[in-house]
Amino acid sequence: MRQLIAGNWKMNGLRAGLAEIRAVDRSLADEPANPLVLICPPATLLAEAAKTVDGGRVAIGAQDCHAEPAGAFTGDISAEMLRDAGATSVIVGHSERRQYHGESSADVARKAAAASRAGLTAIVCVGETEKERDAKKAVSVVTTQLAKSIPADLSVKHLVVAYEPVWAIGTGRTPSNVQILEMHAAARTALVKRFDKEAADIRILYGGSVKPSNAAEILGLKNVDGALVGGASLKASDFLAIIRAAPKR
Repeated sequence: MRQLIAGNWKMNGLRAGLAEIRAVDRSLADEPANPLVLICPPATLLAEAAKTVDGGRVAIGAQDCHAEPAGAFTGDISAEMLRDAGATSVIVGHSERRQYHGESSADVARKAAAASRAGLTAIVCVGETEKERDAKKAVSVVTTQLAKSIPADLSVKHLVVAYEPVWAIGTGRTPSNVQILEMHAAARTALVKRFDKEAADIRILYGGSVKPSNAAEILGLKNVDGALVGGASLKASDFLAIIRAAPKR
């Protein structure tokens, strides 16, 4: 399975930032098509970003969507609108959405279903807080989130899972290799119980302070099928270094 390196720009980036996306796409043009590359800019840049990389190596994704296809939901964006703007994927259930917007796993499942409905891949995020890890509840928290965040009828072709320990996001702290291995193995086991043999086709990304200096080590671990990169994806040179650190598969 080819790895997937996805960049989540969060609430960062003005039109000038499109130059960074263009630089990544052009730099990869003459390189082997491995791994897959995705950048999720803010919604204001999504359509123009999609035009910028049209026909290139980089795919464009979104950071969130509403569960409904249309309606009186001021300020929200539907999965269908994202697809129309050029997105191929959408992140749902990121810890910052769960924390700051009070999204439950049931909300995330509805958004994942909406993504599938619109023909988008849902990147379903799960992860434990520092308090939950210290209480030795990390595995149970993540597997419960997985069970409740993935809708019953979601096809594996529309699903990517991203494990992001909340305490490592944006902090510069990274779990040990042993901790990452444990959590990705638990996620894989949970997916196998849910999807049986098809679970082998579901990518499990690691996210949480991924940077050029640790990317190769993390991406080489068992059951790590790519990365969801935050701040390091904003600068082409850093993001390219992470992309190039991925093992060839």
